[in-house]
Formats: sequence, C-alpha cells, structure tokens
Amino acid sequence: MFLIRSTAFAVAFTATLSFAQDPGFRELEERRPAAPTPTAPTGDVSRSAAVINSMEVLDDTQPIESGDLISIRIVEDRGEPRQMRVGATGEIYAPHIGLVKASGRTCKALGFEVKRRLEQSYYNSATVIVAIDLKRIDDPNARVRTASSEIDFFTVYGQVLRQGKYELPQDEDITISQAILRAGGFAQFANPEKVKLVRKTPQGNKNIIVNLDAIMRRGNLDYDIYIRSNDVIIVDEKKINF
Repeated sequence: MFLIRSTAFAVAFTATLSFAQDPGFRELEERRPAAPTPTAPTGDVSRSAAVINSMEVLDDTQPIESGDLISIRIVEDRGEPRQMRVGATGEIYAPHIGLVKASGRTCKALGFEVKRRLEQSYYNSATVIVAIDLKRIDDPNARVRTASSEIDFFTVYGQVLRQGKYELPQDEDITISQAILRAGGFAQFANPEKVKLVRKTPQGNKNIIVNLDAIMRRGNLDYDIYIRSNDVIIVDEKKINF
C-alpha cells in the first residue's frame, strides 16, 4: 500500500511540476486580465493596425467617437502604427496631412479619406490602416477633453505648404520642427534659418528666432523648443539677390 501511495504521489507531483513548467500555461496566466474594465480593446488583436495590410477588411460598422483611442498606419511609410486620441472636436492629426475629421466615420471611411488626401500631394498610391484600440474612457482623471474644455492651438504663417491654426494635442508635446511638419513642411522659398516664434507672456509678446535648418538638417535637437498654447510661428522668405 505504501508503494501505491508513493507512486500516486509521484505521478501527481510530476504532473503538477510539468504543468507549472509549461511556458504556454505561464503565458496564459500572465495574459489573463484581473477584472473586466471599460477600457478593454474593442476587438481581437488580429484587427489591430499593426497586422492588417488591406483596407478592404477595415471595420465599416462601428463609428469612431471623440475620446476614442485609435491607431493609424500608412503601409508605405514602413513604420509602426501611430496611436492618438480623437479630440473633442472629433479631429485627429493624420500623418503628413494634418487635421482630419474622424468622429462619425468608421475605420474604413476614415482610412479612405486619409488615403484620398495623401494621394493628392504625398503618395501616388497610399494604403491607410485604421483601428480603434480603446473606446471612449469615462474615467474623470483620463486625459480626454470634453466638449466644454478649452482647446489649445498654435498658428503657422508664411512660407509653409499649409498655413493655418492647428490644435495642440493634450496627450503629447509638440516641438517647433514637428509643428512645421504638421503644416506641410517648408515652401520653396522659405528661410528655415530664421523662423520666428511669437509667444505671449505676462510681460508681453516674446519673439524667439529658431534655426530650423540646424535642427532638421544637422540634428541640433537641443534647439528644438516645445510649442505652447497660442504660439505663433512665422516663416519668412529667403532674400534672393539677382
């Protein structure tokens, strides 16, 4: 009887040990969520922007809403998806083209709108993958603007491809070089060596001259200052002597 009990214990111990050492079992335990939360992903990982390569399979049923966390990937950029929060105005900053209305559109509709605008001036043919990562968060501490929140902006004038007023994202910091890129980059006759940034201070307007040529071509990133709300960027023309 002692031999039978010893054998049974050995079998049970061996089975427990082999089960605990199974890496698949540990991985399953690590991935199991502690409790359901309102910010759970809306779909299977196979629907994420990182793995989809065809616009035809993008979701065309669920509309995007303000506050949703979405990802956009332009296949031709050969990079990782860019994750962004849809602002209170319902807009996002799409890569290369700036503000695009996202709320009310499905992932497929938004993808084709970004594709259309990219093909107007940036790519001959663009493949734009859009996915909703998290639906709107109702947590009052989450960094999501409400309709009544004040929206911060910066403005770009002068020799850029798209002059205008741009929303300053709440969930990321924007430098002056990134602000120029969001405005489409420099126009043909821009002077990137003397870009003026006008900033409002309690003592009055402060003018800051930034050498964007040194930042964007020579990599002097220490001079790539961050943009604040209500900043105005002015890009002058080059002086050409004939």
